[in-house]
Amino acid sequence: MEQQYRKMHLGKAACGLDLGDGSERAEYVNQDYILWKLKRPHRCVNIMYTLYPHDEQWPQRISEACKDMEIHFQWDYPYDDYFPYGVDGQPFEQMRDIRRHGQDVLLTLTVDCGLSDDELRAVARDLRQFGRMRIRINHECTGDWFTHNKRYSFEEIGQFFVRFDRIIKEEAPNVQTILCAGFLKDDGSEMEQEKALIDAYKAADIWSADRYLALHYGWPYDIAEAGGGKYTATSVDYTFEAYKKTAAYLTKLCGAKPMTTAEFNVDGDVTGAAEQGEAVKRFVWRVRDEKADWFQGISMYQFRDRGRLGLEQEDPNNKAVGIEQPLLKDYQEILADPYFNPVMTAGEQAQFPAMLRWGGSEDADGICVPITFEKQPDFCEITIEDEIGMMIEVNGRWFYKAPATKTIDLMPAFWENPVAAGQTVTVSMFAPPADGINPVTDKEDWATNYYAELKSAPQFRIRYEVPGKVG
Repeated sequence: MEQQYRKMHLGKAACGLDLGDGSERAEYVNQDYILWKLKRPHRCVNIMYTLYPHDEQWPQRISEACKDMEIHFQWDYPYDDYFPYGVDGQPFEQMRDIRRHGQDVLLTLTVDCGLSDDELRAVARDLRQFGRMRIRINHECTGDWFTHNKRYSFEEIGQFFVRFDRIIKEEAPNVQTILCAGFLKDDGSEMEQEKALIDAYKAADIWSADRYLALHYGWPYDIAEAGGGKYTATSVDYTFEAYKKTAAYLTKLCGAKPMTTAEFNVDGDVTGAAEQGEAVKRFVWRVRDEKADWFQGISMYQFRDRGRLGLEQEDPNNKAVGIEQPLLKDYQEILADPYFNPVMTAGEQAQFPAMLRWGGSEDADGICVPITFEKQPDFCEITIEDEIGMMIEVNGRWFYKAPATKTIDLMPAFWENPVAAGQTVTVSMFAPPADGINPVTDKEDWATNYYAELKSAPQFRIRYEVPGKVG
């Protein structure tokens, strides 16, 4: 029987899930590995960079430039110990990697508020070909630890955000800006630094605030022990209500905008591994069970960490190796929950050649095909002859096909989730940018939509008997 392909639309989850990948505490991990471990892509992947080009140590990473400096706190360096922006092809190759794998980029950038408009325009132009990405500018800006707070007043930080936001909207309207500031004060009277940041709140496309249920903020310069070390722990109820009240207050003050948390976790240094995942789930299930539609994104900080803030811990013997933490299994449970998954909707019958559109992780048009299995297969492969990149979802698991790759083994989708005789599974396919960027064309929507042609229908090899058995 001929397989009937249909068009498939990829839409927003009720609440998107984002993932931090690399920071002052960890190296970047490639998206092929992360996809294999977590089984599905994220809405956004957050990468963290810094830009202080007029400092004498630039463009070195500051912990390397000042490795002999006496440090007692992570933020004692002359500028923030993130990866330097625009050095050695980064973050652009990482951004390409993220987008090839069906995810949007969330760029966290701590940047010198003294940069000129021309310097900021150059940054904005760097981002034009990366589709519907987000940039979080000088985050946690109601604190006192980052370089921007040490060199500039809250008023200057707010004015800089408005200036940079304006330039981004002029040069790269495909990019949404995130203001990551503080919370509503406990007495409900006003936001932290409200007067200084009010114009920034109004200018931003998205609001964010970082709060960890538990955090060892003295890492790695002290040890979190009962009665010692620099750490905090707050309840799920208090944290959830703080976000809820902050979102409601800002909506009344500035009009409705998405509220997210760009960094969220429970630090295993404080709680231990056993409680870490349980506490994360209690907060996340609270968002789901209350159908908190004002809360539109949760970002897990982070995939791999040198401390205990990661789904994996970096092997101290080899930074290229990750040691899976108990939290990872708990997070996989969250990733599988329908509330946090993008919605896929089948449409009219598809014809080949088929034109696929990638607008981003929350807006794409692909194709799908239902397959009825006689029983649990021994072999299930898909072959796509076209040299385009593709993200393929089958039986709850996602796969990536690089442009030069022809055949993908889909059997991992059935190892942990076997199918019954007669069960129908829909295979969905989308085409994110093959090399991670939107090529500049004469089409009006080139900066927000990428198009790829699938010339012929994919071919499946499904077998229910093995060629031979070992006697």
